[in-house]
Amino acid sequence: MMDVITHYDHLIDIGNDPVLDPQPLKDYMDKWDGDLFMELLSPQKHMTALEIGCGSGRLLLKTAPLLAHVTGIDISPKTVQRACQNVSYNNVNVICGDFLTYDFDTRFDIIYSSLTFMHIKEKSLAAEKIFSLMNNGGSLVLSTDKNPDHKIDMGDYSVEIYPDSPDKMLPVLQNAGFCNIKIHETEMAFIFVAQRP
Repeated sequence: MMDVITHYDHLIDIGNDPVLDPQPLKDYMDKWDGDLFMELLSPQKHMTALEIGCGSGRLLLKTAPLLAHVTGIDISPKTVQRACQNVSYNNVNVICGDFLTYDFDTRFDIIYSSLTFMHIKEKSLAAEKIFSLMNNGGSLVLSTDKNPDHKIDMGDYSVEIYPDSPDKMLPVLQNAGFCNIKIHETEMAFIFVAQRP
């Protein structure tokens, strides 16, 4: 098993950057966070947001023009470096760090993530931290893969993951204090939307 940081650093090393994907691959990725995901975010120009697992900046490029400020955080140094190259908006800040341990100095109106929670074993800890970082009335939009596998098989190596499902995630979000939790199912994803009261 390869650890997550090495895996995503390796993907950058071999030229795998979703920002640079041809349109058919971009359309495929939209199955997790396309039009419905963006609609559920409900971004507005006065709002601030945090993206957990921003990778090379694919979603930052979509959200930055719609918000006052966006912070992206990712654990892989090489993807963060690439995100800084790919995303030139002045209202974007990209951090290299572990979301669970990083000491943020601000709160956010929106916190969103796509295809990242599968790498987080401590789901409850993550949900509690998200709740603590949100402004009152803030929204969480979380897109998770429907695939129940416990590893990503890359052929010559694999990466351990911790799949998410509605029956697991719903109580995690409720116990963290979120309300108005809704689950939207797409072909490839479960998209959770929740609010901090």
